[in-house]
Amino acid sequence: MSKTMLIDAAHAEETRVAIVDGRQVEEFDFENTARRQLRGNIYLAKVTRVEPSLQAAFVEYGGNRHGFLAFNEIHPDYYQIPVADREAIMAEAHDDEDEDDLGRESADDDHDSEGKLADEERLKRRLMRRYKIQDVIKRRQILLVQVVKDERGAKGAALTTWLSLAGRYCVLMPNTGKGG
Repeated sequence: MSKTMLIDAAHAEETRVAIVDGRQVEEFDFENTARRQLRGNIYLAKVTRVEPSLQAAFVEYGGNRHGFLAFNEIHPDYYQIPVADREAIMAEAHDDEDEDDLGRESADDDHDSEGKLADEERLKRRLMRRYKIQDVIKRRQILLVQVVKDERGAKGAALTTWLSLAGRYCVLMPNTGKGG
């Protein structure tokens, strides 16, 4: 089925956008001029609670705001693990990059960008299998986070430590292993 983006800007104070796949609404978002948007903002946050059952952490950022940080959204640099384990993980990631670079020299650009994303996902999955959030993130730990999804009602914002800064012609992604 074809995806359609519907934009409702009939009212000056609110713009609504919906992405529809056939008759199914896949995504809905709205922006109000009275309320400041937080998505994309970067904050220094403190972990207030680690929830092992959810494999997530709740953090306080930007004053008295609270957000949700899933384990797969935490960069390995923030893991509080033994130095030997950290060095082994980084060496393994570096070896994977070298193998990928050799294999990619013959691949074309379309497959290259898809391969990079797949490699990052594989690295994340390997790390998640090896550790649990309660082993690597501690209460009162300080993190640099970016808002991925704004607060809605009583729910806090969704956060990530995989930062990305969009410019006019490029996107800076300092935490990615492949440069960004």
